[in-house]
Amino acid sequence: MSKLRPLAGTDHAGPSVTPEPLGEDSLEAVGSQASPLPPHVLVIFGATGDLARRKLLPGLLRLYQAGLLPEFRIVGVSLEEIDEVEFRAVAAKACREFARHAFGQEDWHEFSNRLSYVPHASAHKQLGGVVKGLQSELGEGTCLLHYLSVPPAAAEDVIRMLADNDLVDNARVIMEKPFGTDLASARHLNQTLHEVLREEQIFRIDHFLGKEAALNILALRFANGLFEPIWNRDHIDHIQIDVPETLGVGSRAAFYEGTGAYRDMVVTHLMQILAFVAMEPPTALAPEPITEEKNKVFRSLRPLDPDWVVRGQYEGYTDEPGVDPSSSTETFVALRNEIDNWRWSGVKFYLRTGKRMAESARIISIAFREPPQSMFPGDSKVGRYGPDHLTFDLDESSRVSLSFYGKKPGMGMVLDKASMQFSLEETDYAGETLEAYERLIRDAMAGDRTLFTTATDIERLWEISEPLLQSPPPVKPYPAGSWGPTEIGSLIAPNSWRLPFARRWRRVPVS
Repeated sequence: MSKLRPLAGTDHAGPSVTPEPLGEDSLEAVGSQASPLPPHVLVIFGATGDLARRKLLPGLLRLYQAGLLPEFRIVGVSLEEIDEVEFRAVAAKACREFARHAFGQEDWHEFSNRLSYVPHASAHKQLGGVVKGLQSELGEGTCLLHYLSVPPAAAEDVIRMLADNDLVDNARVIMEKPFGTDLASARHLNQTLHEVLREEQIFRIDHFLGKEAALNILALRFANGLFEPIWNRDHIDHIQIDVPETLGVGSRAAFYEGTGAYRDMVVTHLMQILAFVAMEPPTALAPEPITEEKNKVFRSLRPLDPDWVVRGQYEGYTDEPGVDPSSSTETFVALRNEIDNWRWSGVKFYLRTGKRMAESARIISIAFREPPQSMFPGDSKVGRYGPDHLTFDLDESSRVSLSFYGKKPGMGMVLDKASMQFSLEETDYAGETLEAYERLIRDAMAGDRTLFTTATDIERLWEISEPLLQSPPPVKPYPAGSWGPTEIGSLIAPNSWRLPFARRWRRVPVS
């Protein structure tokens, strides 16, 4: 039986709590309970690229192992002039290097026999025949799922090629970010897509929303009488969403120069997580109710005030290969905003992300309002360590912590911070959960758009971004390995950034 262990996190350890037994929840059990799907032909554009090698091909293999795929065929399309045998070798190397679970020769043989390949140069003429042949092989009712793991500039060409080859009927399309670079380009992209596809056929993917920890926000908010009544301006002081990265731009310099940290991370990932944190209870955990509540949050977001934004650039960025020596592209952004509705009026939301920072993390921190403290003696240390926090770690460990003040043993009333932590790593089903891309691909095959973004989402977020994009504040330098420009302190004052943590998350003992 797993235990809810005391948190090391930022605070001292508190009591340990044992939850109810969770029963059999292995991935194989999930596979046996999932709704059956019709046969599918999956077409991956960019099938030899980094995302396909690291996530898509290993993820599809894992779904196959778990019994979560129907009868299927996969067609890879990419710029490389290789044949089917060579593509299978690329896929085998990728799965050996990046798959999260072991697989045997029999599994690989059965999976790889379902892989085909069409070079991009031949796709305009050959792809339709290949895909339709596989549809005939799989039988009546076979669906199509196209995964566009390609740059935005190539997406329009791919969509038109699908239309020219009559591959859009009974089809769904997964699209990778960015979904435009401003309001005008986002509207143009959506208009182009809607000339060929209905909105319900388009699945704009954000892998942050497929993470167990992101889904746990909904569970913890709406399934627990402890939290649901206090999730509002009366009890919450401010909220932070913090996604620092230690990596630099690497080989993505050409992409990053035209994008920057705000377009790359905030409009997509951080704002979507904000919506999960701030949304009203949906009438059901279903696509339309959740999408509507997210859209209400976006409609209530105030347009970004450039005075509430800090942009930064790590020292040495302009020396990176492919970067303009005079570049003003931000590799860091921190901002403050508010949601102008009844639940959140007056509550500040702080978002921060950047490259070449001190640590890599994905943290959501809910800071609760502090109660009156006049009853405690002056030397009690009440309030010394800041407000109580509910903290979500969006990493694969899917940790949640709750901090609080408690009395230290001994004479007198001296308080210290304690907290409790739940970690997926402590459960009996650790390692058996779906990775974000695995979950989202399976959802798209099922037509479940709950965890995907919509055209309305995207255009509204670009709309509130217009003041910042039109009048961006100057970039401030910051040392690589730091927490960003010094100006971020005044942005959040009188509060302070949750990262860096004063104390570390306690390591989960290996059983």
